[in-house]
Amino acid sequence: MSADLVSLVTSLAQRARAASLALATAPTAAKNDALTKLAALLDSSHAALLEANTRDLASAEAAALTPASRERLTLTPAKLAHLAQSVREVVALPDPVGETLADWTRPNGLRLRQVRVPIGVIAIIYEARPNVTVDCAILCLKSGNATILRGGKECFHTNTALAALIARALAEAGLPANAVQLVPTTDRAALTHLLKLDTLIHCVIPRGGESLIRFVVQNSTIPVIKHYTGVCFVYVDQNADPAMAESILINAKVQRPGVCNAAEQLLVHAAIAATLLPRLAAALLASGVQLRCDPAAAAILARTGLAHTSAQPADYTTEFLALTLAVRVVASLDEAIATINRDGSAHTDAIVTRDPAAAARFQAAVDSAVVLWNASTRFNDGFEFGFGAEIGISTDRLHARGPMGLRELCSYKYLVEGTGQVRG
Repeated sequence: MSADLVSLVTSLAQRARAASLALATAPTAAKNDALTKLAALLDSSHAALLEANTRDLASAEAAALTPASRERLTLTPAKLAHLAQSVREVVALPDPVGETLADWTRPNGLRLRQVRVPIGVIAIIYEARPNVTVDCAILCLKSGNATILRGGKECFHTNTALAALIARALAEAGLPANAVQLVPTTDRAALTHLLKLDTLIHCVIPRGGESLIRFVVQNSTIPVIKHYTGVCFVYVDQNADPAMAESILINAKVQRPGVCNAAEQLLVHAAIAATLLPRLAAALLASGVQLRCDPAAAAILARTGLAHTSAQPADYTTEFLALTLAVRVVASLDEAIATINRDGSAHTDAIVTRDPAAAARFQAAVDSAVVLWNASTRFNDGFEFGFGAEIGISTDRLHARGPMGLRELCSYKYLVEGTGQVRG
């Protein structure tokens, strides 16, 4: 790695750390002012942003993307309007910085308070997801964190254009210009060096495919918040409403098949499989979904002449990110729970049932970040949870789990107030 590249990345991190110390005590009004200005800039910059995005889409890197990744890379006026709306949603949210989590007084008169504080400097590593540039920047800004953004080659021009708008909004609001910085190179060596700067950067969040996330985890000396895959299940219980089951399943699988909260696995209780599975399969096939079935499901569909293929063992743990669904028949609720805990990725799983006891058992026993009852897996999303946007969806078990919003971007510290006490 060249000395110039080391100097570039180290200097960027140093500037981010200095900005984080100033941002930690910035007034809520100033942060909201920057966000409001950014939303207006997004609304007025569609032409320039779409032009930059068109340049990225024409690149060799973009041509090599999967359909799901290319869909994420592509900006549209509707996506840009949604981004601006996300910014305005974050403006409307309460500022978590300084919130008192606990307050108590010890017998010796010491008063202790546990209060939310920013994490500090957060590095976001991502691929063909230009919306991440805005989503992560605005959440980090509102929660008082400085951000280092490192996108992929395939969205460099789009990210650069978006980062320029963010810098302009910060400057106009009187906040540190280095509070949000885009790494100005796509050289992989820059990322490798960035991941070693644990004295300046406090947290890394990778957003992308499993290979990117594993690279970050294996090369980082900084704590990483991650999720590798979204192998999400819909379990249709024996007491499910058929129309509801069909509606939820189609939404979970078909609405956006290339995202991490799309359903990849269907489990159907054996007591209703013979009658309900053909209905569900017909609806899925009509939406262009390919079904990969276990022997029990295949036998049911064979009797009705519905198209399917035999599943291979790997299909039961695969994140397809496409119009493909693995289908299995299970003998009981407990088998469904055991199957999900064994084959899922602890991301998002749903049960469809009219039985509250079965739902309660499922929600308590399934070990995933988000467990839904009678709702689509697609609702595991920061915007849908009311967070305005999300920094990512964590399947970790320490610090944060599920969609990460403002509060998840904070740590805490203790403030202790005395009247001259000394320890004996």
